[in-house]
Amino acid sequence: MTDTSATRTAATGTLPPLPLIELAPQAFAAVHALHGAVEQAAAAAGLEPLLLELVRLRCSQLNGCTYCVDLHTTAARKAGESEERLGLLAAWRESGPLFTPRERAALALAEAVTLLPDHAAGARAQRAARNVLSDPEAAFVAWAATVVNAYNRIAVASRPIPAAEG
Repeated sequence: MTDTSATRTAATGTLPPLPLIELAPQAFAAVHALHGAVEQAAAAAGLEPLLLELVRLRCSQLNGCTYCVDLHTTAARKAGESEERLGLLAAWRESGPLFTPRERAALALAEAVTLLPDHAAGARAQRAARNVLSDPEAAFVAWAATVVNAYNRIAVASRPIPAAEG
């Protein structure tokens, strides 16, 4: 059996998006419910909404998810983030004092959760985060990174791809 939607778009050089949300709405609803639970628990643990947006934005940058980068950049702006810090988020380590120790710890932990293969860096990031953040705060930074990584993967897998890459 051939996929007629793929065949129809082969002439344009693009395969259609993989409709992950439409094909598995229950799975997407579960991810969305997890996001809501993490949001509530993170707020109860004392994490600032803007800090969580920076975490989500940095993970989305690392994952190359243009939809989520745009979404979280807009949300961070609405929460009061400056253009300077948004522009330098990808280079936060080299930005000097532009990001607070608390933000730097959260960003390092979020990157470690996103870039899993380097276990030693992940352990260092966790230790450093737990020196600055409470254990519940560090846990919910890791949870926020985990959830946005799931959303990033859904968005990236769902966009059209050139047929030659298929």
